[in-house]
Amino acid sequence: MTEIAKSQKSQRFRDKSDKGYHKLIIWQKAKLFVSAIYAATDGFPKAEEFGLKGQIRRATVSVVLNIVEGYRRRSTKDFLRFLDIAQASLAETEACLEIALDLNYFSDEEYEKLEENRCEIGFILNSFIKSLRSKV
Repeated sequence: MTEIAKSQKSQRFRDKSDKGYHKLIIWQKAKLFVSAIYAATDGFPKAEEFGLKGQIRRATVSVVLNIVEGYRRRSTKDFLRFLDIAQASLAETEACLEIALDLNYFSDEEYEKLEENRCEIGFILNSFIKSLRSKV
């Protein structure tokens, strides 16, 4: 199933009355990144199931979940706190990607594509945080 098909599938099951965080570009990009990470880590050794493979997946999912949790908070200050946590999880993802590359779990090309996506998400997240902070 393609990334677009997966995204459309999850969209069909959402509550149509509340678009909320689904409109956020940062959420959309981070959610697609989770799928890319899951696909890229499928080939990790079995021994990494609860090690690096699990850690990189959890860190990446944490980015998405903190965006959502922060969005649902009642204040911009709370939202910013959760976006800061999302940033930290994205940094954790970066470290995991570097370790996986060092262990030859990724090709250089695979790593570069994932890192490019991670950097784009980081840029968007930083810009979003700056924008929100200017309004507080």
